[in-house]
Amino acid sequence: MTNTGKRGRPRNMETMNAILQASYDLLFEKGFAAITMENIAERAGVSKATIYKWWPGKAAVVVDGYLSAASQRLPVPDTGSVYEDLLTHATNLTRFLASDEGRVITQLIGEGQIDPGVAEAYRSRYVQPRRKETRQIIDRGIARNELRSDANPDLFIDLLYGPIFYRLTMTGEQLDDAFVKHIVTLAFQGIQRS
Repeated sequence: MTNTGKRGRPRNMETMNAILQASYDLLFEKGFAAITMENIAERAGVSKATIYKWWPGKAAVVVDGYLSAASQRLPVPDTGSVYEDLLTHATNLTRFLASDEGRVITQLIGEGQIDPGVAEAYRSRYVQPRRKETRQIIDRGIARNELRSDANPDLFIDLLYGPIFYRLTMTGEQLDDAFVKHIVTLAFQGIQRS
């Protein structure tokens, strides 16, 4: 990884990984609200100044720590079928969200309601990359003539993932493979080629 445009030396990967791992571990041990930059620095064996060189605050480093681990568990499929890719992507995400590790997302969403920094970090570092991945799947489907060329990818993404996050954060109803397949099938009907 290279410097993000800030002045100074590029990030030392070993130090950066120690910080990300420390923030990830503390997130599960303490919960987001109880973590401090002092905790992260102490656990990583670095100074707070080192962390602040690379991240603007606690929300950014904790979200990055969480996502550096989580993103490895959510690869973007390319099976040759846009329906199967969307189903696999949504199923993998839902299984992750239903896991102990994935439930941390609800903490971040909750904290984001009172802390704009957390909301921005969550949107820019988690939501937007996931939307971009889904958009790539949809664009492949349009290019292969599996989807209508006038399909609205952003609306489709909302229709697909909105119900999943609604259950996760509002109703608490079960998130299972059958639910995901039903949602993907219904949403897919609106954009597939006839």
